[in-house]
Amino acid sequence: MQYKILNNTVSITKSYIKSYIKQGQVVLDATVGNGKDTVLMANMVGDSGKVYGFDIQEIAIEKTRELLKENNLIERAILIKDSHENLNKYISLKLDFIIYNLGYLPNGDKSIVTKSTSTIKSLKSSLNLLNYNGLLLINSYIGHVGGLEENIQIENLLKDLNQKEFNVLKHTFINQKNNPPILYIVEKSS
Repeated sequence: MQYKILNNTVSITKSYIKSYIKQGQVVLDATVGNGKDTVLMANMVGDSGKVYGFDIQEIAIEKTRELLKENNLIERAILIKDSHENLNKYISLKLDFIIYNLGYLPNGDKSIVTKSTSTIKSLKSSLNLLNYNGLLLINSYIGHVGGLEENIQIENLLKDLNQKEFNVLKHTFINQKNNPPILYIVEKSS
Protein backbone atom coordinates (compact mmCIF):
# COMPACT_ATOMS: atom_id res chain seq x y z
CA MET A 1 0.00 0.00 0.00
CA GLN A 2 1.46 3.32 -1.05
CA TYR A 3 0.65 6.36 1.04
CA LYS A 4 0.29 9.89 -0.22
CA ILE A 5 3.07 12.21 0.83
CA LEU A 6 1.57 15.48 -0.40
CA ASN A 7 -1.94 15.29 1.04
CA ASN A 8 -1.08 17.32 4.17
CA THR A 9 1.81 18.87 6.07
CA VAL A 10 1.80 16.01 8.60
CA SER A 11 2.71 13.53 5.84
CA ILE A 12 5.41 15.82 4.51
CA THR A 13 6.80 16.32 8.01
CA LYS A 14 6.93 12.57 8.67
CA SER A 15 8.84 12.01 5.44
CA TYR A 16 11.44 14.60 6.50
CA ILE A 17 11.76 13.00 9.94
CA LYS A 18 12.25 9.55 8.42
CA SER A 19 14.71 10.67 5.77
CA TYR A 20 16.76 13.11 7.81
CA ILE A 21 17.09 11.95 11.43
CA LYS A 22 19.89 9.47 12.07
CA GLN A 23 21.06 7.43 15.04
CA GLY A 24 22.94 9.42 17.65
CA GLN A 25 21.42 12.79 16.81
CA VAL A 26 19.99 15.25 19.31
CA VAL A 27 16.57 16.55 18.27
CA LEU A 28 13.77 18.74 19.62
CA ASP A 29 10.00 18.51 19.47
CA ALA A 30 9.13 22.05 20.58
CA THR A 31 5.41 21.23 20.91
CA VAL A 32 4.89 17.55 21.75
CA GLY A 33 1.09 17.57 21.51
CA ASN A 34 -0.11 13.97 21.43
CA GLY A 35 3.46 12.64 21.13
CA LYS A 36 3.42 11.05 17.69
CA ASP A 37 6.37 13.03 16.30
CA THR A 38 8.28 12.61 19.58
CA VAL A 39 7.92 8.82 19.37
CA LEU A 40 8.90 8.72 15.69
CA MET A 41 11.98 10.82 16.40
CA ALA A 42 12.90 8.68 19.42
CA ASN A 43 12.81 5.64 17.14
CA MET A 44 15.05 7.38 14.62
CA VAL A 45 17.76 8.66 17.03
CA GLY A 46 18.41 5.21 18.48
CA ASP A 47 19.88 4.43 21.89
CA SER A 48 22.73 6.89 21.43
CA GLY A 49 20.49 9.85 20.53
CA LYS A 50 18.20 12.11 22.52
CA VAL A 51 14.84 13.79 21.98
CA TYR A 52 13.87 16.89 23.94
CA GLY A 53 10.15 17.56 24.08
CA PHE A 54 8.32 20.67 25.32
CA ASP A 55 4.70 21.47 25.97
CA ILE A 56 2.88 23.85 28.29
CA GLN A 57 0.05 21.38 28.92
CA GLU A 58 0.45 18.59 31.45
CA ILE A 59 -1.95 16.40 29.44
CA ALA A 60 0.33 16.64 26.39
CA ILE A 61 3.40 15.72 28.42
CA GLU A 62 1.57 12.76 30.02
CA LYS A 63 0.20 11.47 26.70
CA THR A 64 3.66 11.67 25.20
CA ARG A 65 5.27 9.98 28.20
CA GLU A 66 2.77 7.09 28.00
CA LEU A 67 3.30 6.68 24.27
CA LEU A 68 7.07 6.63 24.75
CA LYS A 69 6.72 4.02 27.53
CA GLU A 70 4.43 1.84 25.39
CA ASN A 71 7.11 1.86 22.68
CA ASN A 72 10.03 1.30 25.10
CA LEU A 73 11.52 4.66 24.13
CA ILE A 74 11.21 6.66 27.35
CA GLU A 75 14.98 6.52 28.03
CA ARG A 76 15.64 8.40 24.79
CA ALA A 77 13.48 11.39 25.68
CA ILE A 78 13.57 14.34 28.05
CA LEU A 79 10.08 15.81 28.44
CA ILE A 80 9.74 19.32 29.80
CA LYS A 81 6.49 20.95 30.91
CA ASP A 82 7.29 24.54 30.02
CA SER A 83 6.91 26.94 27.14
CA HIS A 84 9.24 26.40 24.22
CA GLU A 85 10.28 30.05 24.66
CA ASN A 86 12.33 28.82 27.64
CA LEU A 87 14.23 26.09 25.82
CA ASN A 88 17.57 27.80 26.49
CA LYS A 89 17.06 27.06 30.19
CA TYR A 90 17.10 23.33 29.45
CA ILE A 91 19.15 22.79 26.29
CA SER A 92 22.73 23.82 25.66
CA LEU A 93 23.61 21.12 23.12
CA LYS A 94 23.54 21.76 19.41
CA LEU A 95 20.45 20.24 17.76
CA ASP A 96 20.31 18.32 14.50
CA PHE A 97 16.57 18.52 13.91
CA ILE A 98 13.78 20.67 15.37
CA ILE A 99 10.05 20.54 14.80
CA TYR A 100 7.20 22.85 15.77
CA ASN A 101 3.52 22.01 15.35
CA LEU A 102 1.83 25.25 16.28
CA GLY A 103 -1.76 26.01 17.18
CA TYR A 104 -3.64 23.92 19.73
CA LEU A 105 -3.48 20.37 21.03
CA PRO A 106 -5.43 18.09 18.66
CA ASN A 107 -8.59 16.93 20.44
CA GLY A 108 -7.70 19.24 23.31
CA ASP A 109 -8.69 22.64 24.66
CA LYS A 110 -8.81 24.90 21.59
CA SER A 111 -8.52 28.00 23.75
CA ILE A 112 -4.92 27.07 24.66
CA VAL A 113 -2.85 27.98 21.61
CA THR A 114 0.70 28.91 20.77
CA LYS A 115 1.35 32.65 20.78
CA SER A 116 3.46 34.66 18.36
CA THR A 117 5.61 36.29 21.07
CA SER A 118 6.70 33.01 22.67
CA THR A 119 7.01 31.25 19.31
CA ILE A 120 9.29 33.93 17.87
CA LYS A 121 11.47 33.92 20.98
CA SER A 122 11.67 30.13 20.77
CA LEU A 123 12.46 30.12 17.06
CA LYS A 124 15.32 32.57 17.56
CA SER A 125 16.78 30.27 20.23
CA SER A 126 16.25 27.23 17.99
CA LEU A 127 18.03 28.86 15.07
CA ASN A 128 21.03 29.51 17.34
CA LEU A 129 21.05 25.93 18.64
CA LEU A 130 20.66 24.34 15.20
CA ASN A 131 23.74 22.48 13.95
CA TYR A 132 25.18 23.21 10.54
CA ASN A 133 23.17 21.19 8.01
CA GLY A 134 20.46 20.86 10.65
CA LEU A 135 16.76 21.15 9.79
CA LEU A 136 14.01 23.14 11.47
CA LEU A 137 10.39 22.39 10.49
CA ILE A 138 7.47 24.61 11.43
CA ASN A 139 3.87 23.56 10.85
CA SER A 140 1.99 26.83 11.14
CA TYR A 141 -1.75 26.45 11.58
CA ILE A 142 -3.60 29.60 10.55
CA GLY A 143 -7.27 28.67 10.94
CA HIS A 144 -7.66 29.42 14.65
CA VAL A 145 -7.80 32.77 16.43
CA GLY A 146 -4.28 34.20 16.52
CA GLY A 147 -2.90 31.65 14.06
CA LEU A 148 -2.68 34.00 11.09
CA GLU A 149 -0.92 36.68 13.16
CA GLU A 150 1.53 34.08 14.48
CA ASN A 151 2.23 32.94 10.93
CA ILE A 152 2.88 36.51 9.74
CA GLN A 153 5.43 36.97 12.53
CA ILE A 154 7.10 33.64 11.67
CA GLU A 155 7.33 34.46 7.99
CA ASN A 156 8.76 37.92 8.74
CA LEU A 157 11.45 36.32 10.91
CA LEU A 158 12.30 33.65 8.34
CA LYS A 159 12.41 35.90 5.28
CA ASP A 160 14.94 38.14 7.03
CA LEU A 161 17.38 35.28 7.70
CA ASN A 162 20.73 35.65 5.96
CA GLN A 163 20.67 33.45 2.87
CA LYS A 164 24.38 32.70 3.33
CA GLU A 165 23.53 31.04 6.64
CA PHE A 166 20.05 29.59 6.07
CA ASN A 167 17.94 28.14 3.29
CA VAL A 168 14.22 28.63 3.87
CA LEU A 169 11.46 26.82 1.98
CA LYS A 170 7.73 27.43 2.28
CA HIS A 171 5.29 24.60 1.50
CA THR A 172 1.74 25.82 1.04
CA PHE A 173 -1.28 24.10 -0.49
CA ILE A 174 -2.85 26.44 -3.02
CA ASN A 175 -5.91 24.33 -3.86
CA GLN A 176 -7.07 23.24 -0.38
CA LYS A 177 -9.90 24.82 1.55
CA ASN A 178 -10.27 25.65 5.25
CA ASN A 179 -6.93 27.38 5.84
CA PRO A 180 -4.50 24.45 5.49
CA PRO A 181 -1.34 24.73 7.58
CA ILE A 182 1.83 26.13 6.08
CA LEU A 183 5.05 24.19 6.44
CA TYR A 184 8.34 26.07 6.66
CA ILE A 185 11.62 24.20 6.33
CA VAL A 186 14.82 25.90 7.43
CA GLU A 187 18.25 24.42 6.76
CA LYS A 188 21.29 25.91 8.48
CA SER A 189 23.85 25.98 5.72
CA SER A 190 26.87 27.61 7.36
